[in-house]
Amino acid sequence: MNLTFSVQDEAFRDEARTWLEAHLVGDFAKLRGRGGLGDMDAFVDERKEWERELAAGGWTCIAWPEEHGGRGASLYEEVIFLEEYARARAPGRAGHIGEGLLGPTVIHFGTAEQQARFLPPIVAGTEFWCQGYSEPNAGSDLANVKTRAEVDGDDWVITGQKVWTSLAEDSEWCFALCRTNADAPKHQGISCLLIPMDQPGIRVVPIQQITGRSEFAEVFFDEARTPRDHVVGPVDGGWKVAMGTLAFERGASTLGQQVGFVRELERVCEVAKQTGAARRPLIRDRIAELWMRLQVMRHNALRTLSAHDTGLRREAFVTKIYWATWHRDLGDLAMDVLGASAALAEPEHADLHALYLWSRSDTIYAGTNQIQRNLIARRALGLPR
Repeated sequence: MNLTFSVQDEAFRDEARTWLEAHLVGDFAKLRGRGGLGDMDAFVDERKEWERELAAGGWTCIAWPEEHGGRGASLYEEVIFLEEYARARAPGRAGHIGEGLLGPTVIHFGTAEQQARFLPPIVAGTEFWCQGYSEPNAGSDLANVKTRAEVDGDDWVITGQKVWTSLAEDSEWCFALCRTNADAPKHQGISCLLIPMDQPGIRVVPIQQITGRSEFAEVFFDEARTPRDHVVGPVDGGWKVAMGTLAFERGASTLGQQVGFVRELERVCEVAKQTGAARRPLIRDRIAELWMRLQVMRHNALRTLSAHDTGLRREAFVTKIYWATWHRDLGDLAMDVLGASAALAEPEHADLHALYLWSRSDTIYAGTNQIQRNLIARRALGLPR
């Protein structure tokens, strides 16, 4: 396992850190620490402008191949940039879904025409995407999608519903899984369609969360349309495309995410000292345990990163369930550190309340803990179903 970065990597780190500090100023300074998970509906227009600032500096899509507008950055360089981005408290990326999910999918599965049409606006920060996967009866069982798409002349006509669609109100495009062959087995007969959001056949309804925010939405398709050539991969072959997209989601962002986790743990420790909770042995034990688990998380992420060179893969399967459970436990600790005042919505500790409420969802979205255990059992350990 490689626990260090090369001299060239560290030079790249200095370049990224210097650029971020020089540009997160002026009107962009207010965006520091905003727009991440649990806060994705904050400063959306300003964060879109920040995407264009990143693009002008060559910091969007850095891991994409150069022929598609990226830098061709190595996996280590991508990790370094995400770490420095988190350390600078730069805003949550408005273009994350386009850059991290749709773009790599089109690069891998799309046609040359699709690549020429859809990739440059993502690199430039001028078009934004949402992901239409989950449905009311197709969350963890994604192959159960019922939204249907039927051919009508030169178009697909889409009817159905998606749910938990991040930033659907602020996206120009949606890539959605649709049932294109009702007679095929459920893992077949699915296609991945690229659908323009600005049309009469689409209605977006924000979902108010327990946090009081509305980062997600339901999206209703009522005979919405998209051209027939806006299918990524083969018609009825969308399941393979969808699995490819989900694989891109489990990528280099893990180490950058952990920088944020360190900051949150430090904040809980700070409040524990203020409230006196830090003097309680059980609280101290839980803080120490969370710190140690965070070190394990980082080392496993580095081991998984090294797998890029060594061919090891099984270690990556534990990543999501591990960090989701850790973050949920941190949220519990935050409330216990506040004690009885945790029941009060005090502005002074609003960040801890938000941490607790958001962390309730960590073990559900992007694959529930139960589903993750099944994947570990079957794919990593080779156990029977």
